[in-house]
Amino acid sequence: MIIDTTKIQAIHSFSRLESVKVKEVYGIIWILAPILTIVLGITMGVLVIVWLEREISAGIQQRIGPEYAGPLGILQALADGIKLLLKESLLPSRGDTRLFSIGPSIAVISGFLSYLVIPFGYKLVLADLSIGVFFWIAASSIAPVGLLMSGYGSNNKYSFLGGLRAAAQSISYEIPLALCVLSISLRVSNSSSTVDIVQAQSKYGFWGWYLWRQPIGFIIFLISSLAECERLPFDLPEAEEELVAGYQTEYSGIKFGLFYIASYLNLLISSFFVTVLYLGGWNFSIPYIFVPELFDITKKGKIFGTIVSMFITLSKTFSFLFISIATRWTLPRLRMDQLLNLGWKFLLPISLGNLLLTTSFQLISL
Repeated sequence: MIIDTTKIQAIHSFSRLESVKVKEVYGIIWILAPILTIVLGITMGVLVIVWLEREISAGIQQRIGPEYAGPLGILQALADGIKLLLKESLLPSRGDTRLFSIGPSIAVISGFLSYLVIPFGYKLVLADLSIGVFFWIAASSIAPVGLLMSGYGSNNKYSFLGGLRAAAQSISYEIPLALCVLSISLRVSNSSSTVDIVQAQSKYGFWGWYLWRQPIGFIIFLISSLAECERLPFDLPEAEEELVAGYQTEYSGIKFGLFYIASYLNLLISSFFVTVLYLGGWNFSIPYIFVPELFDITKKGKIFGTIVSMFITLSKTFSFLFISIATRWTLPRLRMDQLLNLGWKFLLPISLGNLLLTTSFQLISL
C-alpha cells in the first residue's frame, strides 16, 4: 500500500488552518461578548431611567404618569423609541447634511466610551486604566463638539445658538469637575484608576467614603455633573422658551432619539461616577469592624460575588438618580449669565481652594 505523503501534509495543514480560524473566531467572540453585554445593559438602564423620571415627575406634580403601555407603564419608553425609529428623518434643505447627520452619533458614542472605565462590580470593568476618571472627562468633552456640529449643520439661528451654549457650558463646568477628580486622585496615592479609588474606600464602610473626606468636592461635582448633563436648572442649550429646542430644533425621527438617548446616557454615567468616587462603589456600607465576613462575600464566589457587588453599585447609582430627577422637576432654570457666573466665579475658585487644601493635607501626612 502506497501512502501519498503530499495528501497527508495537505490534510494536516488544512486542519491546522481550521483550528487557527476557530481560535480567532473564539477570540473575537470573547472580546465582543462583554462589550455587547454592557451595551445591552446600559440600554436597558436608560429605559428604566426614562420610566423612573416619568413616575417621579408625576408624583412631584401630583399626576398619574404612564400606566397603559405595559404593567405600570414600564414599556412606555420602548414604545417611544419604536415610534421615533419609524418616523421619517428629515434633512434641512440649506444645511450641511454631513455635519447634521454626524452630530447625534458623536454625542452617543462619547457617552458609550465613558462606560469602559466604570467598575460595575468586583473585577467587573472593561478597561481598568490608570487614568480612568480622566478618560471619562476626555470622552465626555467630545459630546459638545457633536452638539456644535449639529447646531451649525442645521442652518438655523436657534440651533446654532444652542450649540454655542452647549460648548460654553461644557467648558465652564468641566474645569471644576476635573479639579474635584484631581483632589480624589491625590487621596488615593496619586492613582486615577476607578478600581483603585473604590478599593481605597473599602475598609470602614460608609465612614470610609470620600463623601465625608471631600464634602466640598462632592457638592461641586454634583452641580458640575448636572450642568454637564444639561439637566434643569442647567438646560440652557435647549431652553424651549428661548431657542424652540436648541440644537435639536431641526431634528426628527431616530436622530432626535439619539440626542434623547445621549442625555440619559450622560445622566447615568454621572451617577455611576458619583457612586465610584464618593459612595464607595461596590463596597458594603456597614463598617468592617462590625461584620467583617460581609466584606469577603464579593471575593469568595465569582458569580455570586459579582452579582452582589453589581447589585450594591446599581442600588447606590439609582438612589442618587432620584436626586438628579427630583432636582429637574423642582428648581427653575437659570439665565445664561447666571450659569456662567456660577461656573467661573464660584465653582472654579472653590474647587481650586479644595485642591489646595487636599494637597496641603497630603504633604502634612507625609
